[in-house]
Formats: sequence, C-alpha cells, structure tokens
Amino acid sequence: MTVWAAAFVVFVWLVGVPTSDPLTAFGWLWLATIAWRNYLPWREHLLFVRDWGPVVLLLVFYNVSRGAADKLFEPHVFPLIDADVAMFGWLTDGQIPTVWLQEHLYDPQHVPWWEVVTTVVYISHFLTVPTVAVVLWVRNRGVSYRFIRRWITLSMAGLITYFLYPAAPPWWASLYGFLPDHVARFSSRGLDVIGLHGAGNTLNALQVHQSNPVAAMPSLHTAYAMMAVAFFLPMVRRRWWPLLLAYPLAMTFTLVYTGEHYVIDVFVGWLYVGAVFAAVGFAERWWARRTSARPAD
Repeated sequence: MTVWAAAFVVFVWLVGVPTSDPLTAFGWLWLATIAWRNYLPWREHLLFVRDWGPVVLLLVFYNVSRGAADKLFEPHVFPLIDADVAMFGWLTDGQIPTVWLQEHLYDPQHVPWWEVVTTVVYISHFLTVPTVAVVLWVRNRGVSYRFIRRWITLSMAGLITYFLYPAAPPWWASLYGFLPDHVARFSSRGLDVIGLHGAGNTLNALQVHQSNPVAAMPSLHTAYAMMAVAFFLPMVRRRWWPLLLAYPLAMTFTLVYTGEHYVIDVFVGWLYVGAVFAAVGFAERWWARRTSARPAD
C-alpha cells in the first residue's frame, strides 16, 4: 500500500487528479485492491474486472452522453437566479448567494487558506463515491451492489434531466451577461497554495473543454456527496450523523462559493437522492419478495 500510495502521489503531481476518465480512476482503485490483498491469487484479483467492467462502461457512457445533453433545448438561466434570490435575497441584499459570498470572501489577488479546503472538497467529488464503492466491494459484495445500484440510478436520472432541462451555472450566466455581477470560477485554485500546481491539470482541462457547460440542474456533485453519506446513516449511531452530513454541506458551500452551482441546484440534487433511494429500495424489496416466493426446484 505504501508503494501504491507513492505511485499515486507521483501520478497526481505529474498528470493530475483522475477526474474525467473512469478507466483511470478505477485502474488506480484496482491496483489498490491488489496491494491491499496481495496474498490472493490472480484469479481473485481478476474478479474486479468482471464486477466493475459493466459499471465503468456505464460511467463512460454517462460522460460521453452528457456532452450532447445541451443540444435539444436552450439553457435555462433566469428561473435558477430567481429561485436563489427568492430563497436568500432577504439575507444577501437581493443578490444570489454566489455573488454575496464572493464579494465577502473572494480575492482575485490572494488565495486564502479556506480555498485549499474548498478545492479538496471539490476534487473529492470525482474520487469519493468510486472509492466508497470499491471499499464496500472488498468488504461486503452484497452491500456494495446495493450502493452501486443507487449510484448508477442517480447518474442516469441526472443525465436524463440534463437532456430535458439544461441549466446554466452562475459562472456561465455571468460570462454571457445574464447576471449584472461578475462571478469568478476558481474551484481548483487552492492547489497552488500547497504546491500541487499540476494536480489540477485534468480538472482544468475538463472545465476548459467541457462539452456541456449547462448541466447545473441537478447538482450531481452534492447529490453524490449526500448519497455517499446517506447510504450509511442507518448503519451508524446518530451521534455520528453530524460528522457524516458535514461532507455534503461542505460540498454545497464549495459549489455555491466557487460559482459552480446555485443553491436550488443543490436542493434538487438532494431531492433526487431521496427519490432514488426510495425507488431503488422499493425495487429491491419487490425483487426479494418475488424471488422468495418462487417454488424450490
């Protein structure tokens, strides 16, 4: 594991955090499972490819298809702005929370310490859910399959919504003059403070050449963060809930502060998590009853 960790750090330093390619991310996770269980024969390690191959293909399909999600309809801009102003304008002097936060916290000439935290939180979106899924796969296959079903269903629900309701984030609305105030986009700026100048290379390339910049509704960043902790809430004592829920709340602050999403995007993302958990849970219970009712051969 020490060798794996050192190799991963070198990869991040030279290439960047694997944010845009599921094959790369799961390749590193596969190597981690081999390092952790190096005493097993290779046929056991190859089970990873069997189990995760279909999942990776679905995620690749999601990434490729998302690029065409803004081709059917014009992006929605003002409904999201109006929603944020209606909810928080009384607190932010009639501005959207993103503009208010950037006016009070953002300095284009200086990177404060909290942007290191927001950058780490933002980048964690690309690694947290796959890592949780693989750790569960190593420890308990049945539980990991339950987690994966919710993950894939949530991703597909978000993808369908991107096709039917393309929505522009705050930085896009500002760039094209829909917002009177300037909104900066700086989700990876904190890496410069800790010396990882190249660690955001893949993330920056993804943002610059992003094929669909109007996929704000729902926010799958916060939806994934909420899903990653909500899955475990029934399994842990309630005294640990605030610690777990701090992660999606930190992701919410990060996305709103850095101009990536409106608050309404976050709320809708959380609603998607609740709907997916309810639908998948119902389907799992229905399937369990159906299979248990079959006569034994």
